[in-house]
Amino acid sequence: MDIILFVGHGSRDPEGNEELLRFTDKLSRVVDVPTETCFLELVSPNIPQGMKQCVERGATRIMVIPLMLFAAGHAKVHIPLAIHEAQKKYPNVQFSYGRPVEVDEAVLDILEERVRAVKPDEQTAILIVGRGSSDLYANSDLYKLARMFWERTGFKWVEVSFIGVTDPSLDGGIERCMRLGAKRIVVLPYLLFTGVLVKRIRSKVMQFQERHPEVELHLCTYLGVDDGLIPIVMRRGEEVAQGAGVSWRKLAEKALAEGHHHHSHHHHG
Repeated sequence: MDIILFVGHGSRDPEGNEELLRFTDKLSRVVDVPTETCFLELVSPNIPQGMKQCVERGATRIMVIPLMLFAAGHAKVHIPLAIHEAQKKYPNVQFSYGRPVEVDEAVLDILEERVRAVKPDEQTAILIVGRGSSDLYANSDLYKLARMFWERTGFKWVEVSFIGVTDPSLDGGIERCMRLGAKRIVVLPYLLFTGVLVKRIRSKVMQFQERHPEVELHLCTYLGVDDGLIPIVMRRGEEVAQGAGVSWRKLAEKALAEGHHHHSHHHHG
């Protein structure tokens, strides 16, 4: 029997975890195989507990789908290592692994809808804010997405910043938009669920607005569990079912060769 195991990040903020569970509940009603949900860190069930639930329900194949936006350390290292451990524990179960959301045109539809609702004009800059990663490919994917968004919408300025780990920072991104001549800046958080980072963006935008009354800042809702994401995640499941997922074995081998060990990742909310 096939079972899909969705893996969310896990947050110190219970609201974010509840959002993820509401989203996977919606997904469970539209996919045609049973599903389970687990979290990478900070919250139960964790991945080993999620795997155990799948096996106890009679899974012969577990299709692991990461509910994450980009392929950074978690998707490339931590989840493949967890699958590697599970394969040793359950040698008779087949494990397959799907892609994160990554750069998908369907996401651009959601972003465009958010921004159009604010009615941007010629003096408006769009600032897309990502989580930020130590993975250069994940960071550059956000720039690719921003470029596609600019090409598609024709907005005058589409800029990128990050809320953590790397630069340009959110403040740096807003200042750049101002230097370009923007009188209005639409801040668009590219994050899946609420939590520490979404709240940090909100407070930074409010502080910046107080210091700079000469520019109008508008904070859009974060990407969130928009229904538009459901077809994307369903496609990731279909890719795996058809054998076109990601090789977790290669990723785990690479991670082990680089000295990563299971349970050796950092914690953030």
